[in-house]
Amino acid sequence: MDTRQLTLETAAETELLSREEFMARLEAVLTERYHHQHPFHLLMHEGRLTKGQLQAWALNRYYYQSVIPRKDAIVLSRANDAEFRRAWRKRIVDHDGNQSGEGGIERWIQLAEATGLDRARVMSCSEILPGVRFAVEAYLHLVSRGSFLEAVASSLTEMFSYKLIALRIDRLQEHYPWLSHGLSYFTARLTQAPEDAEFASNWAFMHAPTRHEQELAIAALRRKCDILWAQLDALYYSYVTPGWVPPGAFKPETE
Repeated sequence: MDTRQLTLETAAETELLSREEFMARLEAVLTERYHHQHPFHLLMHEGRLTKGQLQAWALNRYYYQSVIPRKDAIVLSRANDAEFRRAWRKRIVDHDGNQSGEGGIERWIQLAEATGLDRARVMSCSEILPGVRFAVEAYLHLVSRGSFLEAVASSLTEMFSYKLIALRIDRLQEHYPWLSHGLSYFTARLTQAPEDAEFASNWAFMHAPTRHEQELAIAALRRKCDILWAQLDALYYSYVTPGWVPPGAFKPETE
């Protein structure tokens, strides 16, 4: 390889991405790695999960939902800019609500109850799969130990979540009509997620002034996709195939 070719390749690797190129790279990560195509979700959307498997999903996913406000509080604690904090703090309210009985976490508990689970059992988090627990803790580690840019960029899975949520509402209503009264979490996220994604993607682009930082942001999104995928891996290999549930984890009743 001659010197001129090496110089051209080095320039391509260090040249700042335009906004359109940056967003396209983020979209490419999501198209390839977002958990919309995980086998567990595919089974769900095809109506092929049992009630017990849906219970396992709702119970384990609750742990992730319950940690989101903690994650956002970590991001807030690292922000020096008041304008950023004013925009970001709505995320905590969206999930915790302004008072008891409100917010996304409460709505998720209602979904879990719609599957037939007891509220206290879900909230105890005592039957969470080890793989799910480790994946969720890895998310907290990412937002607390990575750069502030990486912490913000890791939330950009919301760029794709609208598409998955819209599909999920339709498929759950079609295949599991007994869950219909527990879907308010998803309907609320239809408006919340796009708003959050727009702010975070604009902020990430504006605060990644070098190609290296742009690549860090893209890598953070890739890692977040891995974290979401790992949670579903744990569910799939425990409750679908081969169906071996770790000691202490949730075990569905015989159906």
